[in-house]
Amino acid sequence: MKLFRYLAPAMLITAFHVAKAQDASKPDENRFTKVVLQPKLEEPMQFQVLEDGKVLYAERKGKIKLYNPATAKMQVIAEFNVSREYVSKKGERSEGEDGLQGVILDPNYAKNHWIYVYYSPKAVSVNRLSRFTWLGGKLNMATEKVILDVPVQREECCHVGGGMVFDKAANLYLSTGDNTFSRSSDGFTPIDERPGEGPRDAQKSSSNTNDLRGKILRIHPEPDGSYTIPEDNLFPKGTDKTRPEIYTMGNRNPWRLTIDSKTGWLFWGEVGPDGSNPSDLRGPRSYDEFNMAKRAGNYGWPYFNGKEAYRDYDFATKQSGEWWDAKQPVNNSPNNTGLINLPPAENPLIWYPYAASEEFPDMGSGGRSAVGGPIFYRSDFKKDAKNLFPAYYEGKWLITDWVRGWLMAVTLDDDGKLVSMERFLPNLVLRGPIDMKFGPDGALYILEYGNGYFKDNPEAELIKIEYNGGNRKPAVQVAANITAGALPLKIQLSSNGTTDADGDSLRYDWKITKNGVVVQSFKTPNPELSLTAGGVYKANLTVTDPAGAKNSKSVEIAAGNALPQVDIKLTQGNSSFFFPGNIVKYAVSVSDKEDGSLVNKRILPAQVSVSINYLSEGYDMTVVAQNQQRFDASAEHAAAKAMLKKTDCNACHALNAVSLGPSFMQISQKYKADKAAVAKLTKKVINGGSGVWGDAMMPAHSTMSTEQVNTLVKYILSVSDKKPVQKNLPVTGSYTTTEKPGQTNKGSYIFRAAYKDRGANLAPAQWGESILVLRHPNRPVAEADSTRGLEYARNKTVAIVKEAASWILLKQTDITDLKSITVNGTDYAGPGAFEIRLGSPDGKVIGNGADGANNVTATLEPTTGKHDVYLVFGKRDARITSVTVNNK
Repeated sequence: MKLFRYLAPAMLITAFHVAKAQDASKPDENRFTKVVLQPKLEEPMQFQVLEDGKVLYAERKGKIKLYNPATAKMQVIAEFNVSREYVSKKGERSEGEDGLQGVILDPNYAKNHWIYVYYSPKAVSVNRLSRFTWLGGKLNMATEKVILDVPVQREECCHVGGGMVFDKAANLYLSTGDNTFSRSSDGFTPIDERPGEGPRDAQKSSSNTNDLRGKILRIHPEPDGSYTIPEDNLFPKGTDKTRPEIYTMGNRNPWRLTIDSKTGWLFWGEVGPDGSNPSDLRGPRSYDEFNMAKRAGNYGWPYFNGKEAYRDYDFATKQSGEWWDAKQPVNNSPNNTGLINLPPAENPLIWYPYAASEEFPDMGSGGRSAVGGPIFYRSDFKKDAKNLFPAYYEGKWLITDWVRGWLMAVTLDDDGKLVSMERFLPNLVLRGPIDMKFGPDGALYILEYGNGYFKDNPEAELIKIEYNGGNRKPAVQVAANITAGALPLKIQLSSNGTTDADGDSLRYDWKITKNGVVVQSFKTPNPELSLTAGGVYKANLTVTDPAGAKNSKSVEIAAGNALPQVDIKLTQGNSSFFFPGNIVKYAVSVSDKEDGSLVNKRILPAQVSVSINYLSEGYDMTVVAQNQQRFDASAEHAAAKAMLKKTDCNACHALNAVSLGPSFMQISQKYKADKAAVAKLTKKVINGGSGVWGDAMMPAHSTMSTEQVNTLVKYILSVSDKKPVQKNLPVTGSYTTTEKPGQTNKGSYIFRAAYKDRGANLAPAQWGESILVLRHPNRPVAEADSTRGLEYARNKTVAIVKEAASWILLKQTDITDLKSITVNGTDYAGPGAFEIRLGSPDGKVIGNGADGANNVTATLEPTTGKHDVYLVFGKRDARITSVTVNNK
């Protein structure tokens, strides 16, 4: 059966003739130290390291910030009013990837002070590349010179690109995403040609030679703010139905570019689609890619992914057409404004799916999001660079993955063919690495976005990895048993895990600060901290060795406000699995020391955010994040409305009508575009004032906390939104789970309840959250929590029993109401007899599976509660594909 048309013979990975330096010995992992420069960043996207060690970085919400290592502080140097949302034809609004995407310094910045910014302006549907003059203070916004606009649609998310890099000839490379909604394509190629479905057709962008989206552009910026076209781009200037700026086309979401300083070759990561399984009718499973371009070319999307071709597909008739031909790809879409016959498709350098890859097993398995990094050459740095990486990494390309969090060092030969790859610092796990590059000191700097979409993740950090060939810095770990609570608050601080690779004795210095002022200090490794005054504190630990090498890390503590206690439980149905067509019942409980509870009605049901989302395997978490944000906003607005009834605000203000004071609608319309409005109006409500809307005096509200007034102001500013209010689900209710079309035998339901309290005693408001995950009753063998005695084959889709008493563990599984468990085998051999045991491989037997050809089922003894469930196998060479739990 011919599933796919391969683009070229499989890549030959040679194990010899590596031109890059390989003679140097591999350094010990403990000679590298992770240094946290700045924690708790706000959606960081891209950065540049200046010659003096300062770090300039862009936040998606619109701010450009500057980190100063001398003061260890951040400074906002610019703020852009950016577009971050999409509005569908139905008027539905959703958060998108757009915003402030990137910032880069001109190669001659020391003399001309130019920086380039790529952002999404609010007033026009483009992503814009502009140049500004920056002299070290605030960015002079009046100096903006618009260099290039990339027209985009803002009906449906996603894919923006935004990577930028200069080559030695001062040509600027800019990556752009395909600006296409892919999730309507069941994980395959988004080529919906039906009228009005342009946002879902990547043929309008990536494979359109006359469009700047889904490309890597190469231009030469000129002093007057214009640009010229370098030689050898993909299409010569003046070619009909093409854009001369295009260097590569056929990109989906090219992410983080780098130039090899020796060869001039371009490297990048390419974020791929979300399909897990291949289809005869549609094409291959999905891959992320790492790519290399020695010259301009077409990298295939949306007709190819990995090294495999898709089939043409008619979304109207649901009929499949021909496989695309890599040598002669054709774009016949009605949304195409460019050439019909396209350049041949290039192969990726590395490609990997959700499952374990046979070609690249080091990549692991699970969610994926490829992020390109730098190529290391010692000659690119000054000889006295204090943290210069060792010669072992000469010529290696460092890559990472936003989801998987590893760092990989890739070795190529002189022809650019892959020789090997290996984990760099295997014990280091990054949390959402989104950009990385070497600084002038030779250290590897990394921006970690964190692990959630479209929000300020507390784990988001700016870090650097320092190499030390001599005395090594201590590796510091800090923790607190609790990070928020009511007064008086006792906290056990911990330095457990702090080590020194040289075995030195260490000195510990804890500094507890509030508003930058030291309020307590300790010299012991694990002190107990007592706080009696409310507010936000930082507990910073500095560890020093006898030679003076030191390292620091901190944890933030909010004192004076207990965390809300939120729980969501099922009152009917299994709490580990969903069964299509079954009704589950749930109940949410919320209590808060300061605010009250749902039971005593001091917390209202409308103030609790309750949502249920379906998450298919590998599905883009953006959907869940967007829904949660809308539910949370609804709950916060409900809290504000309840608060309004207890204030005197309604005596002077109405929603739409003018009273003694302006209507809330007027206030919202006046201040909505003002970035400083929340802080400004919060202060005014607390202190009182007059003169803006007439002579009437607004009284002071000094008895209300800043957090309470802040909540009210945010609600008032939102009343002019056209965004539909997302109604929360009830705190008790029922829900029918189903299998989604095209998502059989996979996926999970995410039940989430959250409550944001009102803050107390100078401490900020805190979210309490509870999440319950119901998985599909069929679990692929690769998703088992643990196994013993199994050997995987066929991309980890089949497990072969290699020894007696081999087992599969389903950890802490609810077996209430389960009737049986089926072991599904392939058509090669029966899975053989197996036992179902509780607690351990030798635990109580609650079911036996008889020997058989395929899909052997074991009936279960009636059992309730959650247990570690072991499936223990008695037959060698049995082949297992999945395990299914049954409730009938």
